[in-house]
Amino acid sequence: MLHVDLDQFIAAVEVLRRPELAGLPVVVGGRGDPTERGVVATASYEARAFGVGSGMPLRVAARKCPDAVFLPVDAPAYDAASADVMATLRSLRWGGQAVVVQVLGWDEAFVAAEGEREAGEADVVAFAQEIRAEVLAATRLHCSVGIGNNKLQAKIATDFGKPDPGVHVITDDTWFEQMGHRPTRALWGVGSKTAARLAALGIETVDQLARSDAAELAAELGPTMGPWFHRLGRGVDSSPVDATPWVPRAHGREETFQADLEDWAEVEAAVRRITLRVLADIEREGRPAFRVGLKLRYRPFFTVSRSHKLPAPTTDPDVLADAAVALLDRVERDRPVRLLGVRLEMVPPEGGYDERR
Repeated sequence: MLHVDLDQFIAAVEVLRRPELAGLPVVVGGRGDPTERGVVATASYEARAFGVGSGMPLRVAARKCPDAVFLPVDAPAYDAASADVMATLRSLRWGGQAVVVQVLGWDEAFVAAEGEREAGEADVVAFAQEIRAEVLAATRLHCSVGIGNNKLQAKIATDFGKPDPGVHVITDDTWFEQMGHRPTRALWGVGSKTAARLAALGIETVDQLARSDAAELAAELGPTMGPWFHRLGRGVDSSPVDATPWVPRAHGREETFQADLEDWAEVEAAVRRITLRVLADIEREGRPAFRVGLKLRYRPFFTVSRSHKLPAPTTDPDVLADAAVALLDRVERDRPVRLLGVRLEMVPPEGGYDERR
């Protein structure tokens, strides 16, 4: 099984459009103005050398790398580049067999043979190199490829190979050698909060997680998540590569204001405006909303969330906007607002969601 990840994807797309930026520290985020509020979407490797990373405030990025070139986010350009990459992957043949491509986002996907295939490591590595060459030839974008016995191993292996040598292998035989000594945070699916909860149980490394008591994990982390984390520690993942398009459960939009909103009439107007933008997103899905959520961030950086189930599913703009505004009655109105977000959760599609995804 293989995992393909584009190298510095957003920054690489921008450099293709502006070849004069090659080799320079490039930071993409917000409206491209580091004096405004906004966060880094991605940074080129040259910018990362200065400590710039995704999610960092643009102002902080400018302090860390004052000579960086700042560019605004251009989602349509990244959509188009991603579509070209995924089309290239789907066109590949592995030993004459078609491949299955499971898209994870703009810049990454899992790839596997369509049917049962016995392949040695050398054969898989050769196909990984073919993937890299074909993507580069078709799109002028570089990618790295991780190889594993399952999706978990392949996903983690990709990070080990980025950007050079570009291909890395982790298998059942090498899992503990390569991962055992690493912190649990190195596992795909373990975030900082979960890592902290595991540490409270005396589990700090992947090896300790693998050797832990699954029953104790179930008692502490839940009957589903506890055993799942235990499997992660052992490098176990039985989920298949599935080309079925991902079906979102909800759509949301957020807006960070360059000047904090202190007039709550302006806050209400902004909530209505954002709700209508999200409504356009769910209308493209063809499914009505049954739950409305509100995210509100006060100055300086305190965030609250509220949600409400609607009496009946709807796409009525007035009903949805009124429901979102009504959630403001459940928050304090004593501080300026720097960010608002609205989320509309949709009714499931016919047949429900694929829980394996």
